[in-house]
Amino acid sequence: MTEFLKRIHTIPPFCTAIISGISLFRDTHSVKINLVTENPFTKDDENMARDIARQFVPEEFDCSLAISKLTPDTKMVARTIKQAVDRCNKALACLLTDDDITVEKTEDGFYFTISVIADTAVSEDVADKVIAILNKTYCGNFSGKCVKSDKKIDSIEIEEEKENIEYDIPVRTFHIEDFEFIEGDTVQNTAIYLADVNFESENVVVCGTIEDIEERTYNRKSDGQERVYFSITINDTTAQMRMTYFTRKSSIEKIRKLKAGDSIVCTGKTEIFRGAVRYTARHIDRGHIPDGFVPIKRASKPAPKYYMAVEPQPYTDFTQADFFTKSDLPACLKNNTFVVFDLETTGLNSSPSGGNMDRIIEIGAYKIIGGEIKESFSTFVNPGKRLSEEIVKLTGITQDMVDGAPTYEQVMPDFFKFCQGCYLVGHNIAGFDFKFVDYYCAQLGYHLERKVFDTIPLSQELLFLSNYKLNTVADHFGITFNHHRAVDDALVTAKIFIELIKIKKSLPKPM
Repeated sequence: MTEFLKRIHTIPPFCTAIISGISLFRDTHSVKINLVTENPFTKDDENMARDIARQFVPEEFDCSLAISKLTPDTKMVARTIKQAVDRCNKALACLLTDDDITVEKTEDGFYFTISVIADTAVSEDVADKVIAILNKTYCGNFSGKCVKSDKKIDSIEIEEEKENIEYDIPVRTFHIEDFEFIEGDTVQNTAIYLADVNFESENVVVCGTIEDIEERTYNRKSDGQERVYFSITINDTTAQMRMTYFTRKSSIEKIRKLKAGDSIVCTGKTEIFRGAVRYTARHIDRGHIPDGFVPIKRASKPAPKYYMAVEPQPYTDFTQADFFTKSDLPACLKNNTFVVFDLETTGLNSSPSGGNMDRIIEIGAYKIIGGEIKESFSTFVNPGKRLSEEIVKLTGITQDMVDGAPTYEQVMPDFFKFCQGCYLVGHNIAGFDFKFVDYYCAQLGYHLERKVFDTIPLSQELLFLSNYKLNTVADHFGITFNHHRAVDDALVTAKIFIELIKIKKSLPKPM
């Protein structure tokens, strides 16, 4: 059936469909397959699915395929109605409260009413437009109308606009030891942690050990003369930074004597260019970080009070019966909360060295509460750059999908709030995904606790497989999914994590 579902998932409306049951009727030599999908589908889609099913059933058996829609409840429909009104009549949406929308379940669908203030002008086709959006979103029959209420505009209390409090986290500094002039004119006693240099300033002092130094040349625009500059990477144990230094005749030979392993103090300016920090040194002198230096932990901004760009949604796990591990959920699963997440990015560079850190383009996350998947967090992220053809082909994420999405500056505060108090889980999370969210949260002053569980080493400990790629582990548990999309990868990782902990019956040591 794994191959059958893979074929079914190539039909877009059925990309997340599951098998809810297979019935074999020996007396009639027939097979009935029941599929459940979360998406609306057409007759053509249904016929394509039937053709695929026919190919997997022996010719001597008749084959029938029943496709049903995971139908919403009244709360889901009411939420969609409110969103639909906002799309087709923003003036009316501003005056609507949750109490103004009522939804009733009918035999074959839902009936709704939208209560409209008596002295408000409303286009007659609002209800029709809402019905059209509901039909595109869900299967079933929808009907409804707008009705006049007794409320007056001047009696409406305007909800106070949500606003998060901004906090400025002070940068961390350390004392510079054994300062010695090379070309500067001011003794520098204090340097800023490289990890905290994420702002623009005309005067920033940093100190660290040279990891790489290259002498390069350029032609000066004013006179066309060839000039020398240095590209230097330093590390102070909290981070590394690539900087540029334009030489002076009086000091060029001294700078040429510097080599990897030397410790230097740099005074210069920072600027933000395309989301990355660029540091240009004015003066380079000698000095080093204190012996036995242990960086102090940087304080984090508190989690925002409100979600602003991405609102988590309740999630109901409608899956095939648990054929895997029948044991009760262990206490460690029921008594802790986990956020399982996955990212899609513009590339694989998870190191900010030289300002080349790749960008996040999608976050998919699910929260496990009491041993069950209860909430989802999903969004595209605008990377502020063009996506490569390779990434578009690999992920199926197009430029149009990310161009209208919120930026990481808007998304990461919400993601940080979603993760508060939770263990973080992912497949190769320690080597990849955590580095991205940790970096981009830190750029905004939010610092995630490193309470991380990685399902790769956990799978290696508990399972005996040819490899431990996500799809291989998923196949072992009979879980099918649409690989290389963050929201799908995160969901299957959450299911795998639950199964692994049910086997282990305890939590591994956080990485």
